[in-house]
Amino acid sequence: MSTIKLFLCILCLTYLGSNELYRRDLLIRILTHTRQNPSRFTITEIARHEIGVRELTGHNDGPRVEAYLSTVKLKRGEPWCAAYVSWVYAKAGFPKPRSGWSPDLFPSSRLARSALPGDVIGIYFPDLRRIAHVGIVMEQKGDWIYSTEGNTTVEGSREGDGVFKKVRHIRTIRSIADWITERRKVK
Repeated sequence: MSTIKLFLCILCLTYLGSNELYRRDLLIRILTHTRQNPSRFTITEIARHEIGVRELTGHNDGPRVEAYLSTVKLKRGEPWCAAYVSWVYAKAGFPKPRSGWSPDLFPSSRLARSALPGDVIGIYFPDLRRIAHVGIVMEQKGDWIYSTEGNTTVEGSREGDGVFKKVRHIRTIRSIADWITERRKVK
């Protein structure tokens, strides 16, 4: 009986490894960070409660949108996806990130190879030649990342009118930043 269990275990690991589902770096990150760092849960819960926030007139305005913008010292009318991410982190008690400029959320010292809940994702726009939209990872299932994103629409525009839950294929994500794990200081 134990031989059969061992054989099935080896078979399962072989299957997972052949489909790149078994990734040592990802398993180590999940085991070390999610169990030992309740901040990931706090960030995702704050972000989850913001789903459904909408602009007042469709011009980057409204009480909650302006609260996001004020976190990064921007005025009403400015794009606010990065301000939303900064606001969520501020509410969770993190001093950084604090920027309304999407590329600022991805310094080299914060880049991660795989996504965990609470990490920041960056979407690259070829016409702008930069990361021009960001969101917060809620979870990853296989090749799909579930996120909350501000200043977007159901369709996924970067010029949207609310906070929505999005599902994106991992290949559409340019960068992942981990602002939760202690790393060297970022200026």
